[in-house]
Amino acid sequence: MKKIVIIPDSFKGTMSSRQVGQIIRQEAVACWPQAETICVEVADGGEGSVDAFLSVLPGEKKTVSVQGPYGETIRSFYGMIGDTAVIEMAAAAGLPLAGDHCNAGQTTTFGVGQLMRAALDNGAQKIILGLGGSATNDGGTGAAAALGVQFLNAAGQSFVPVGDTLCEITHIDLSGLDARLSQVKVIAMCDIDNPLCGPSGAATVFAPQKGASEAQIPLLDNGLHRMADVVRHDLGKDVLTMKGAGAAGGMGAGAVAFFGAELRSGIDVVLDTVQYDEMLQDCSMVITGEGRIDGQSVHGKVIAGIAKRAKKHHVPVIAIVGDIGDGADAVYDIGVSAIFSINRQAVPFTIAKTQTFENLRQTARTIFHFAQIAKSIP
Repeated sequence: MKKIVIIPDSFKGTMSSRQVGQIIRQEAVACWPQAETICVEVADGGEGSVDAFLSVLPGEKKTVSVQGPYGETIRSFYGMIGDTAVIEMAAAAGLPLAGDHCNAGQTTTFGVGQLMRAALDNGAQKIILGLGGSATNDGGTGAAAALGVQFLNAAGQSFVPVGDTLCEITHIDLSGLDARLSQVKVIAMCDIDNPLCGPSGAATVFAPQKGASEAQIPLLDNGLHRMADVVRHDLGKDVLTMKGAGAAGGMGAGAVAFFGAELRSGIDVVLDTVQYDEMLQDCSMVITGEGRIDGQSVHGKVIAGIAKRAKKHHVPVIAIVGDIGDGADAVYDIGVSAIFSINRQAVPFTIAKTQTFENLRQTARTIFHFAQIAKSIP
């Protein structure tokens, strides 16, 4: 065994990407002390994205005061790697920050724009913006307002829209937008392809998770549709049916419309930035994983992105997961060589989650021991 690349996603609610990677690495080193092991944290744009980049690349985490989801002052952060800023919108507008009474119609992304401004003040020439884990449904208008965009209502008054008031937008004025953004490349990390509106849109699919009532959903959807109409009329950009526009409460659309962002698969941005393809040179095995694998895992998720690239380099990929759902076999076609569940007993999740650390360790140890003896099987 020459080199092992360990690059797992988090097991949501139980273990972070870093914790998963550390356990697997310890077992790999115990089995093959002479092998090179590379451990990479992974996030797809939500919480942990900044740490994922800083786990591999030299940089530092910057702290700054911004507005939280309800306009309250909070301490937030972004990562600075050379002249590239990494911002996870969840750090200013995430669900955990909204508390137990989240209301998708009242929350704002204003603090996300403040993080972007702080990064520009710090000399950022490129911004990687993680879209994930949001408590918002404002189409990114709050972030745009923080960077100088004006949203006007029928009376010609400027206001900062939230989900409930997007329908009041009649005009969008970009003349006050921070001029530095025209010289900065903005890449938005997005791991979904939902459009802005409709049955698969931001409000219908994701707003219920953010506290929206059934009656509120069509109002939020209409608000996003209104924003898209004004964007098309005033800015000449059609974001209504764009893939990924519905990410993060419509901030996928807003990032493109207001900041000229490029929407890209979150895992692809991470893999490009940490130079994953170079890691695959002379690599014997890739170990990845996540909390659940199923038929949806082939659609732009962490395991899919990792496996597809490894397949091109003819490197086997082992996926260590919690649950194995229907359709999981589809990942074999994109480069996964084997799937192993850490669940050693048929027990409810409330019990299983208390055993995940030890179960992961035992599973990794079993995999590596079998890999040793597999060489001698005729």
